Amino acid sequence: MKTRTLGRKGPEVSALGFGCMGLSFGYGPGVDRQAGVALIRAAFERGVTFFDTAEAYGALNEQMLGEAVAPFRDRVVIATKFGFKDGNAQAGMDSRPERIRQVAEASLRHLRTERIDLFYQHRVDPAVPMEDVAGTVRDLIAEGKVGHFGLSEAGVDSIRRAHAVQPVAALQSEYSLWWREPEAEILPLCEALGIGFVPFSPLGKGYLTGKIDASTSFAADDFRNVVPRFSPEARSANQQLVDLLGAIAVGRAATPAQIALAWLLAQQPWIVPIPGTTKLHRLEENLAAAQLDLQPQDLARIADALAQVRIQGARYPAHLAARAGR
Repeated sequence: MKTRTLGRKGPEVSALGFGCMGLSFGYGPGVDRQAGVALIRAAFERGVTFFDTAEAYGALNEQMLGEAVAPFRDRVVIATKFGFKDGNAQAGMDSRPERIRQVAEASLRHLRTERIDLFYQHRVDPAVPMEDVAGTVRDLIAEGKVGHFGLSEAGVDSIRRAHAVQPVAALQSEYSLWWREPEAEILPLCEALGIGFVPFSPLGKGYLTGKIDASTSFAADDFRNVVPRFSPEARSANQQLVDLLGAIAVGRAATPAQIALAWLLAQQPWIVPIPGTTKLHRLEENLAAAQLDLQPQDLARIADALAQVRIQGARYPAHLAARAGR
Protein backbone atom coordinates (compact mmCIF):
# COMPACT_ATOMS: atom_id res chain seq x y z
CA MET A 1 0.00 0.00 0.00
CA LYS A 2 1.31 3.42 -0.95
CA THR A 3 1.27 6.17 1.66
CA ARG A 4 0.28 9.82 1.68
CA THR A 5 0.69 12.71 4.11
CA LEU A 6 -2.41 14.58 5.26
CA GLY A 7 -1.54 18.20 4.66
CA ARG A 8 1.82 19.82 5.26
CA LYS A 9 2.24 18.69 8.85
CA GLY A 10 -0.34 15.95 9.28
CA PRO A 11 0.21 12.23 9.78
CA GLU A 12 1.46 9.82 7.13
CA VAL A 13 -1.24 7.29 6.31
CA SER A 14 -2.09 4.62 3.77
CA ALA A 15 -3.37 6.03 0.47
CA LEU A 16 -6.75 4.47 1.24
CA GLY A 17 -8.15 4.41 4.75
CA PHE A 18 -11.00 2.42 6.22
CA GLY A 19 -14.27 4.01 7.30
CA CYS A 20 -15.65 2.07 10.26
CA MET A 21 -19.12 3.66 10.39
CA GLY A 22 -20.98 0.93 8.52
CA LEU A 23 -19.71 -1.79 10.85
CA SER A 24 -22.36 -0.78 13.37
CA PHE A 25 -24.18 2.36 12.22
CA GLY A 26 -26.06 3.98 9.38
CA TYR A 27 -26.48 1.23 6.82
CA GLY A 28 -28.88 -1.12 8.53
CA PRO A 29 -27.73 -4.12 10.58
CA GLY A 30 -24.00 -4.03 11.17
CA VAL A 31 -21.70 -6.90 12.03
CA ASP A 32 -21.05 -8.44 15.42
CA ARG A 33 -18.08 -7.27 17.43
CA GLN A 34 -15.71 -10.07 16.51
CA ALA A 35 -16.53 -9.82 12.82
CA GLY A 36 -15.82 -6.10 12.95
CA VAL A 37 -12.52 -6.67 14.73
CA ALA A 38 -11.55 -9.31 12.19
CA LEU A 39 -12.32 -7.03 9.23
CA ILE A 40 -10.32 -4.14 10.66
CA ARG A 41 -7.38 -6.47 11.22
CA ALA A 42 -7.75 -7.78 7.68
CA ALA A 43 -7.54 -4.21 6.43
CA PHE A 44 -4.33 -3.64 8.41
CA GLU A 45 -2.84 -6.89 7.07
CA ARG A 46 -3.48 -5.54 3.57
CA GLY A 47 -1.72 -2.26 4.22
CA VAL A 48 -4.35 0.07 5.69
CA THR A 49 -2.97 2.27 8.47
CA PHE A 50 -5.73 4.90 8.69
CA PHE A 51 -9.00 4.09 10.47
CA ASP A 52 -11.96 6.41 10.94
CA THR A 53 -14.68 6.25 13.60
CA ALA A 54 -16.78 8.70 15.67
CA GLU A 55 -18.60 9.06 18.95
CA ALA A 56 -21.84 9.37 16.95
CA TYR A 57 -21.41 5.85 15.51
CA GLY A 58 -21.88 4.42 19.01
CA ALA A 59 -19.47 3.19 21.65
CA LEU A 60 -19.33 -0.23 19.99
CA ASN A 61 -17.80 1.28 16.87
CA GLU A 62 -14.89 2.82 18.75
CA GLN A 63 -14.56 -0.30 20.91
CA MET A 64 -14.29 -2.55 17.84
CA LEU A 65 -11.53 -0.36 16.47
CA GLY A 66 -9.71 -0.16 19.77
CA GLU A 67 -9.72 -3.93 20.24
CA ALA A 68 -8.73 -4.57 16.65
CA VAL A 69 -5.68 -2.32 16.54
CA ALA A 70 -4.43 -2.95 20.08
CA PRO A 71 -1.70 -5.39 18.93
CA PHE A 72 -0.30 -2.85 16.45
CA ARG A 73 -1.54 0.45 17.88
CA ASP A 74 1.62 2.44 17.15
CA ARG A 75 1.54 1.44 13.48
CA VAL A 76 -1.85 2.98 12.70
CA VAL A 77 -3.52 6.39 12.73
CA ILE A 78 -6.88 6.55 14.49
CA ALA A 79 -9.38 9.30 13.72
CA THR A 80 -12.54 9.91 15.71
CA LYS A 81 -14.99 12.78 16.08
CA PHE A 82 -16.90 14.93 18.56
CA GLY A 83 -19.70 17.42 18.11
CA PHE A 84 -23.19 15.99 18.69
CA LYS A 85 -25.33 16.22 21.81
CA ASP A 86 -24.75 13.08 23.84
CA GLY A 87 -23.20 11.54 20.75
CA ASN A 88 -26.60 11.46 19.05
CA ALA A 89 -26.55 12.87 15.53
CA GLN A 90 -30.33 13.35 15.66
CA ALA A 91 -30.10 15.61 18.72
CA GLY A 92 -28.15 18.48 17.18
CA MET A 93 -24.66 19.85 17.71
CA ASP A 94 -22.72 20.33 20.92
CA SER A 95 -19.11 21.48 20.69
CA ARG A 96 -18.85 23.26 24.02
CA PRO A 97 -15.30 22.97 25.34
CA GLU A 98 -16.37 20.86 28.32
CA ARG A 99 -18.23 18.50 26.00
CA ILE A 100 -15.22 18.16 23.70
CA ARG A 101 -13.15 17.09 26.69
CA GLN A 102 -15.80 14.60 27.80
CA VAL A 103 -15.86 13.02 24.35
CA ALA A 104 -12.06 12.87 24.23
CA GLU A 105 -11.87 11.03 27.53
CA ALA A 106 -14.60 8.56 26.54
CA SER A 107 -13.00 7.93 23.15
CA LEU A 108 -9.60 7.31 24.72
CA ARG A 109 -11.21 4.62 26.91
CA HIS A 110 -13.16 3.02 24.09
CA LEU A 111 -10.15 3.03 21.78
CA ARG A 112 -7.81 1.65 24.47
CA THR A 113 -5.26 4.31 23.69
CA GLU A 114 -3.46 7.24 25.25
CA ARG A 115 -3.91 9.52 22.25
CA ILE A 116 -6.38 10.24 19.47
CA ASP A 117 -4.24 10.74 16.38
CA LEU A 118 -6.80 12.90 14.55
CA PHE A 119 -9.75 14.50 16.37
CA TYR A 120 -12.43 15.96 14.10
CA GLN A 121 -15.29 18.30 14.86
CA HIS A 122 -18.07 16.25 13.24
CA ARG A 123 -20.16 19.26 12.25
CA VAL A 124 -19.71 22.97 12.90
CA ASP A 125 -21.72 24.12 15.92
CA PRO A 126 -23.14 27.60 15.27
CA ALA A 127 -23.64 28.12 19.02
CA VAL A 128 -19.93 27.78 19.86
CA PRO A 129 -17.28 30.11 18.41
CA MET A 130 -14.87 28.19 16.21
CA GLU A 131 -12.02 29.80 18.12
CA ASP A 132 -13.22 28.06 21.30
CA VAL A 133 -13.41 24.71 19.54
CA ALA A 134 -9.96 25.01 17.99
CA GLY A 135 -8.54 26.31 21.26
CA THR A 136 -9.86 23.33 23.19
CA VAL A 137 -8.35 20.86 20.73
CA ARG A 138 -5.11 22.87 20.80
CA ASP A 139 -5.03 22.35 24.57
CA LEU A 140 -5.71 18.62 24.19
CA ILE A 141 -2.81 18.43 21.74
CA ALA A 142 -0.56 20.20 24.25
CA GLU A 143 -1.62 17.64 26.88
CA GLY A 144 -0.67 14.76 24.59
CA LYS A 145 -4.22 13.40 24.36
CA VAL A 146 -4.70 14.39 20.70
CA GLY A 147 -2.23 14.41 17.83
CA HIS A 148 -3.93 16.51 15.15
CA PHE A 149 -7.06 18.64 14.67
CA GLY A 150 -9.61 18.02 11.94
CA LEU A 151 -12.94 19.38 10.72
CA SER A 152 -15.79 17.64 8.92
CA GLU A 153 -18.13 19.26 6.38
CA ALA A 154 -16.97 22.73 7.44
CA GLY A 155 -17.25 25.78 5.21
CA VAL A 156 -14.51 28.15 4.08
CA ASP A 157 -14.95 30.71 6.88
CA SER A 158 -14.98 28.07 9.62
CA ILE A 159 -11.87 26.41 8.22
CA ARG A 160 -9.98 29.70 8.13
CA ARG A 161 -11.02 30.65 11.66
CA ALA A 162 -10.09 27.25 13.07
CA HIS A 163 -6.77 27.12 11.24
CA ALA A 164 -5.77 30.51 12.65
CA VAL A 165 -5.99 29.11 16.20
CA GLN A 166 -4.80 25.53 15.71
CA PRO A 167 -3.57 24.27 12.31
CA VAL A 168 -6.12 21.93 10.74
CA ALA A 169 -4.44 18.73 9.56
CA ALA A 170 -7.39 17.35 7.61
CA LEU A 171 -10.87 18.19 6.42
CA GLN A 172 -13.27 15.28 6.03
CA SER A 173 -16.18 15.90 3.68
CA GLU A 174 -18.16 14.04 1.07
CA TYR A 175 -16.46 13.93 -2.32
CA SER A 176 -16.89 11.51 -5.17
CA LEU A 177 -17.72 11.27 -8.85
CA TRP A 178 -21.32 12.15 -8.00
CA TRP A 179 -20.64 14.91 -5.44
CA ARG A 180 -17.97 17.32 -6.67
CA GLU A 181 -18.92 20.52 -4.85
CA PRO A 182 -15.62 20.61 -2.86
CA GLU A 183 -13.80 21.36 -6.10
CA ALA A 184 -15.21 24.89 -6.18
CA GLU A 185 -13.82 26.38 -2.96
CA ILE A 186 -12.85 23.73 -0.44
CA LEU A 187 -10.08 21.91 -2.28
CA PRO A 188 -8.34 25.14 -3.37
CA LEU A 189 -8.45 26.36 0.24
CA CYS A 190 -7.03 23.07 1.52
CA GLU A 191 -4.18 23.34 -0.96
CA ALA A 192 -3.48 26.95 0.01
CA LEU A 193 -3.45 26.20 3.75
CA GLY A 194 -1.73 22.83 3.54
CA ILE A 195 -4.73 20.83 4.81
CA GLY A 196 -5.25 17.20 3.84
CA PHE A 197 -8.62 16.12 2.46
CA VAL A 198 -10.41 12.91 3.48
CA PRO A 199 -13.39 12.07 1.26
CA PHE A 200 -16.13 10.11 3.00
CA SER A 201 -18.71 8.24 0.92
CA PRO A 202 -16.14 8.03 -1.91
CA LEU A 203 -18.32 5.39 -3.58
CA GLY A 204 -21.48 7.47 -3.37
CA LYS A 205 -22.83 5.53 -0.36
CA GLY A 206 -22.47 2.38 -2.44
CA TYR A 207 -24.15 3.63 -5.59
CA LEU A 208 -20.96 3.95 -7.64
CA THR A 209 -20.17 0.26 -7.15
CA GLY A 210 -22.82 -0.60 -9.72
CA LYS A 211 -24.53 -2.94 -7.25
CA ILE A 212 -27.50 -0.65 -6.54
CA ASP A 213 -30.32 0.11 -8.96
CA ALA A 214 -33.87 1.45 -8.88
CA SER A 215 -35.22 -1.86 -7.55
CA THR A 216 -32.78 -2.19 -4.64
CA SER A 217 -34.40 -2.15 -1.21
CA PHE A 218 -32.63 -1.07 1.97
CA ALA A 219 -33.04 -2.18 5.58
CA ALA A 220 -35.59 -0.21 7.59
CA ASP A 221 -32.88 1.58 9.59
CA ASP A 222 -30.63 2.33 6.58
CA PHE A 223 -30.32 6.11 6.36
CA ARG A 224 -30.30 5.98 2.55
CA ASN A 225 -34.08 5.57 2.81
CA VAL A 226 -34.35 9.30 3.58
CA VAL A 227 -31.72 10.52 1.10
CA PRO A 228 -33.36 12.10 -1.97
CA ARG A 229 -30.56 10.85 -4.22
CA PHE A 230 -31.57 7.30 -3.32
CA SER A 231 -35.21 7.60 -4.31
CA PRO A 232 -36.05 5.00 -6.98
CA GLU A 233 -36.53 7.80 -9.51
CA ALA A 234 -33.12 9.34 -8.79
CA ARG A 235 -31.39 5.97 -8.83
CA SER A 236 -32.89 5.25 -12.21
CA ALA A 237 -31.88 8.66 -13.57
CA ASN A 238 -28.33 8.35 -12.24
CA GLN A 239 -27.75 4.89 -13.68
CA GLN A 240 -26.19 6.54 -16.72
CA LEU A 241 -23.15 7.54 -14.67
CA VAL A 242 -22.61 4.00 -13.39
CA ASP A 243 -22.98 2.62 -16.93
CA LEU A 244 -20.35 5.02 -18.22
CA LEU A 245 -18.03 4.11 -15.34
CA GLY A 246 -18.59 0.46 -16.09
CA ALA A 247 -17.52 0.92 -19.68
CA ILE A 248 -14.32 2.67 -18.59
CA ALA A 249 -13.68 -0.03 -15.97
CA VAL A 250 -13.87 -2.80 -18.56
CA GLY A 251 -11.13 -1.11 -20.55
CA ARG A 252 -8.84 -1.12 -17.51
CA ALA A 253 -9.78 -4.62 -16.28
CA ALA A 254 -11.16 -2.97 -13.16
CA THR A 255 -14.50 -2.49 -11.42
CA PRO A 256 -16.58 0.70 -11.27
CA ALA A 257 -15.69 1.04 -7.58
CA GLN A 258 -11.99 0.86 -8.35
CA ILE A 259 -12.29 3.50 -11.07
CA ALA A 260 -14.19 5.79 -8.66
CA LEU A 261 -11.53 5.45 -5.96
CA ALA A 262 -8.61 5.74 -8.36
CA TRP A 263 -10.17 8.92 -9.76
CA LEU A 264 -10.20 10.47 -6.29
CA LEU A 265 -6.58 9.47 -5.68
CA ALA A 266 -5.62 11.10 -8.97
CA GLN A 267 -7.05 14.48 -8.01
CA GLN A 268 -4.40 15.47 -5.43
CA PRO A 269 -1.58 13.66 -3.58
CA TRP A 270 -3.01 14.84 -0.23
CA ILE A 271 -6.44 13.25 -0.75
CA VAL A 272 -7.07 10.04 1.23
CA PRO A 273 -10.49 8.39 0.69
CA ILE A 274 -11.97 6.20 3.44
CA PRO A 275 -14.29 3.63 1.85
CA GLY A 276 -16.08 1.35 4.28
CA THR A 277 -17.53 -2.12 3.95
CA THR A 278 -18.63 -5.09 6.03
CA LYS A 279 -17.36 -7.67 3.51
CA LEU A 280 -13.82 -8.93 3.03
CA HIS A 281 -14.12 -9.29 -0.75
CA ARG A 282 -15.30 -5.68 -1.05
CA LEU A 283 -12.41 -4.56 1.15
CA GLU A 284 -9.96 -6.30 -1.17
CA GLU A 285 -11.67 -4.84 -4.23
CA ASN A 286 -11.47 -1.34 -2.80
CA LEU A 287 -7.84 -1.59 -1.75
CA ALA A 288 -6.79 -2.77 -5.20
CA ALA A 289 -7.76 0.70 -6.44
CA ALA A 290 -4.61 2.08 -4.80
CA GLN A 291 -2.59 0.19 -7.41
CA LEU A 292 -4.65 1.49 -10.32
CA ASP A 293 -2.92 4.49 -11.86
CA LEU A 294 -5.32 6.26 -14.18
CA GLN A 295 -3.65 7.66 -17.28
CA PRO A 296 -4.45 11.07 -18.83
CA GLN A 297 -6.65 9.37 -21.42
CA ASP A 298 -8.57 7.57 -18.64
CA LEU A 299 -9.16 10.83 -16.79
CA ALA A 300 -10.25 12.49 -20.02
CA ARG A 301 -12.81 9.73 -20.64
CA ILE A 302 -14.13 10.13 -17.11
CA ALA A 303 -14.37 13.90 -17.57
CA ASP A 304 -16.31 13.37 -20.79
CA ALA A 305 -18.63 10.95 -19.01
CA LEU A 306 -19.25 13.40 -16.17
CA ALA A 307 -20.05 16.13 -18.67
CA GLN A 308 -22.83 13.94 -20.10
CA VAL A 309 -24.56 13.28 -16.79
CA ARG A 310 -26.59 15.57 -14.56
CA ILE A 311 -26.88 13.88 -11.18
CA GLN A 312 -30.43 13.83 -9.86
CA GLY A 313 -31.49 14.16 -6.21
CA ALA A 314 -30.05 16.03 -3.23
CA ARG A 315 -27.31 14.28 -1.25
CA TYR A 316 -29.04 14.97 2.08
CA PRO A 317 -32.59 15.67 3.24
CA ALA A 318 -33.02 19.36 4.05
CA HIS A 319 -32.45 19.12 7.81
CA LEU A 320 -29.11 17.38 7.34
CA ALA A 321 -28.04 19.55 4.44
CA ALA A 322 -28.36 22.57 6.72
CA ARG A 323 -25.53 21.22 8.91
CA ALA A 324 -22.96 21.05 6.12
CA GLY A 325 -20.77 23.82 4.78
CA ARG A 326 -21.11 26.14 7.81
